[in-house]
Amino acid sequence: MELTALEERLGYTFVQRALIEQAVTHRSRGAVHNERLEFLGDAVLNCAVAQLLFAKYARLDEGDLSRLRANLVKQSSLADIAETLVLADFLRLGEGEMKSGGFRRPSILADTMEAIIGAIFIDQGFDAARAVIGKLFEPVLKTVDPKTLGKDSKTLLQEYLQGKRIALPVYTVVETRGAAHNQEFEVECSIPKLEISVRGSGKSRRAAEQSAAKHAFEAAQHAMAQIGRRSRKKAAVPVEDAASNAADSKTPVDDAAQTA
Repeated sequence: MELTALEERLGYTFVQRALIEQAVTHRSRGAVHNERLEFLGDAVLNCAVAQLLFAKYARLDEGDLSRLRANLVKQSSLADIAETLVLADFLRLGEGEMKSGGFRRPSILADTMEAIIGAIFIDQGFDAARAVIGKLFEPVLKTVDPKTLGKDSKTLLQEYLQGKRIALPVYTVVETRGAAHNQEFEVECSIPKLEISVRGSGKSRRAAEQSAAKHAFEAAQHAMAQIGRRSRKKAAVPVEDAASNAADSKTPVDDAAQTA
């Protein structure tokens, strides 16, 4: 496919055409490939995303900003953006990579995104690269939750329960299956106060705990929502019922006074 279509999706037109051609060329294709551009693009991307986050989240500290940036520029995030651009249609791969499905590989898609950013930086400088990065990441930044992005399930569950003043969950290995070199663990995560007991499995105890924590977190949110709905329903007494209750509570003295 013509690279002008990719430029339209990026919202950027290259002055030096050779740069975009190199940016989408994998090393399997030949001696001129995108690895050096990828190296440069990685640095530009980190700087631009850091600047975007610094401007958007004025109250976040260094640790949270670093966590957000790391999760926005990681391979899977870049591969997702590459898929929205249908970048696979523009990749120039060697015959072996083509046959093995390299155009679908997240690592190749992510690396090519970095190479494109590096190419834009060389072509027209940091401001041009930052503008493209801002456009590419705009949908993500609109929906991202800085409080949860990048935190694992156990951390999210712990912070959620602490915020509700509920005792921390208890993790118990309930079963271990398979040979020593290929074991699978099953872990139970229980939250007694909410009467929650769920299980998760994984190739390591930690992975199983994370899996169980994810299910427990979802169950805890559902349980707390149910409790909240019941509390609101109980507090909302209909006007008719209130009037009826008031009438029923009248004393004989009240009735006598009305008769008189």
